[in-house]
Amino acid sequence: MRVLTGLQPSGDLHIGNYFGAIKQMVDAQEKSQMFMFIANYHAMTSSQDGEKLKQNSLKAAAAFLSLGIDPQKSVFWLQSDVKEVMELYWILSQFTPMGLLERAHSYKDKVAKGLSASHGLFSYPVLMAADILLFDTRIVPVGKDQIQHVEIARDIALKVNNEWGEIFTLPEARVNEEVAVVVGTDGAKMSKSYQNTIDIFSSEKTLKKQISSIVTDSTALEDPKDHENCNIFKIAKLFLDESGQKELQIRYEKGGEGYGHFKMYLNELVNAYFKEAREKYNELLEKPSHLKEILDFGATKARKIAQEKMQKIYEKIGL
Repeated sequence: MRVLTGLQPSGDLHIGNYFGAIKQMVDAQEKSQMFMFIANYHAMTSSQDGEKLKQNSLKAAAAFLSLGIDPQKSVFWLQSDVKEVMELYWILSQFTPMGLLERAHSYKDKVAKGLSASHGLFSYPVLMAADILLFDTRIVPVGKDQIQHVEIARDIALKVNNEWGEIFTLPEARVNEEVAVVVGTDGAKMSKSYQNTIDIFSSEKTLKKQISSIVTDSTALEDPKDHENCNIFKIAKLFLDESGQKELQIRYEKGGEGYGHFKMYLNELVNAYFKEAREKYNELLEKPSHLKEILDFGATKARKIAQEKMQKIYEKIGL
């Protein structure tokens, strides 16, 4: 079974990226055909700074590898190294009704948050469909906010298949309900666009500052606290097993501790969980040529599959 995901190199990865997608990919490497790419074309919808994009792409590669992506077990590449995806994007655009894109809530949400209302942002779901369909992807691990994009890819695939026969595999979204949406420091979905992240590879000082900024209510230190609606608890439980969550819940209900205590505890959890990954990440960043070799290795494998798929499409479209 082929599984695919892509993550934008939009700066330092945050725990929402990890628990929402990367962890699922790492855990599934042993039992599925894993395809994972750095979505640098997609990242252009929010920034056109070339040097920044280049550096962020290398940082993303180092981050994914340090978090457990194995290039020997998974196909791991830089999106722009497989140009066929842009060609398929244009072809799929001919099968995409405007109304389908106009109903995409992600576009509306991002524009409302201040991103420029560009054609690139508007047609983002079509490029995502090309990413998915080019590799005959069966499963796409996503957060709840991305389910609609996988459904759009499926709708486009159905239109093409109805016209040309069974060209594309119909993809399905897979959502880990436990971490379908990881909340940010303000209680909204964690996202770089919303500036509410807790970054995995930041300095200890920055990490502490980000965690300290988590929004809480004004319950007094000595009073019991509502763990279910607390942003600190919602983030902390990602790092805890059932027993650990229960222990933390008891601390909330007992009272006598303020939110500052719980923020310090969360800081300890995050630091301990990602300690080894941070060390490996820093080592990889010192070897950019090695990172490029790993990405080239993955791109060669991805390109072979993409070219075979495009050849079938050329025959249908007359190219």
